[in-house]
Amino acid sequence: MTRTFSPKASEIQREWVVIDATDVVLGRLASHTAAILRGKNKPTFAPHVDTGDFVIIVNADKVALTGQKALKKKAYRHSGYPGGLKAVSYSELLEKNPVRAVEKAVRGMLPKNSIGRSQLRKLKVYTGSEHPHAAQQPKPYTFDQVAQ
Repeated sequence: MTRTFSPKASEIQREWVVIDATDVVLGRLASHTAAILRGKNKPTFAPHVDTGDFVIIVNADKVALTGQKALKKKAYRHSGYPGGLKAVSYSELLEKNPVRAVEKAVRGMLPKNSIGRSQLRKLKVYTGSEHPHAAQQPKPYTFDQVAQ
C-alpha cells in the first residue's frame, strides 16, 4: 500500500529567485510570484505546508499596467477608524511607492491565513536593479510571454 507524501518543514529545500519587473504586467508578475512563494512549481507542493522559495523583485518602479488601470484603478487602505478609508490611484501609488503596489498585488493572490503571511515574508521588493541578497546566489526567473 502506498502512502500519500506529506512534506515536513525540516525537509524543505528553499531557493532564491530574482525577477526583473521591467515592462512586466503587474497581474502577471503577481501571479507568477505568488505561485513561487507558495511552492506550486515544485513536485512536493502541499497546501498546508509552506514549501515555497524566496523571491526578489527588482525594478518594481518599471512595472506595467494595461489599459487605463493606471488612472482608473484605485488602491484602498483603511486606518481602522470610522471614515478612515483612503483611496489613491495606481499611477500615484506607482510614482510614490512602487514597492507597496507590487506587495499589495502579490498579497491579494496568497492565502488569507498564517501560511500566507509567512509566505509573504519571503518576498523582497526593490525599486532599483540592485539588491543586497547576492550572497544567496539567486537564480533569474524568466517569463514565457512579456510583451502585451
